[in-house]
Amino acid sequence: MTPTTGKKSGNMQISRRGFLALSGAGVLAACDNSLNSQGAAQIDARADAAMQFLHQNYPGTVDLTDKAAGILIMPLVTEAGFGVGGAYGRGALRVGGATVDYYAAAQGSFGLQIGAQQYAHVLFFMTPQALQEFRNSPGWEAGADLKYVYQNEGETASATTTTELAPVQAIIFGQAGLLLGATLKGTKYTRIIP
Repeated sequence: MTPTTGKKSGNMQISRRGFLALSGAGVLAACDNSLNSQGAAQIDARADAAMQFLHQNYPGTVDLTDKAAGILIMPLVTEAGFGVGGAYGRGALRVGGATVDYYAAAQGSFGLQIGAQQYAHVLFFMTPQALQEFRNSPGWEAGADLKYVYQNEGETASATTTTELAPVQAIIFGQAGLLLGATLKGTKYTRIIP
């Protein structure tokens, strides 16, 4: 990876190989599945802020939080794509209001996509069995059967008849960026090793 200097402009140019090496290093750094000394505190602080935002802006989710056997809070997921895309974020699994584990969420995608966005999401495990299956899995993947709790035209987000019996419910919120239609399908969640 040897940068070359342009003769006329004096701007730094990086070769294609150098760009790929830098991109690969960034992906590998993002996939590190361990927490540093400040990592847990930072994730917990972001999870607290995300839940406060969620409950203030979508009061119907307070009831979901109270009824859930456990909730996975992913306060910041970054997604980017240019033909090939991916998303990554870290979050906290809480049972009874206390953090019991930390998780990483990763997703890859292919197809027509250009842009980047950031968003938060929460998974509500509505039954002890759904929570147990998630915690016992070496890598739980969100499938097409995941039920979304939506807000419609300014209404508060809450469980509807179609979602109230679903064992795992999700809400995506706080979207900012140029990609549209964030989805959790294909997102893989793995426990972060402390």
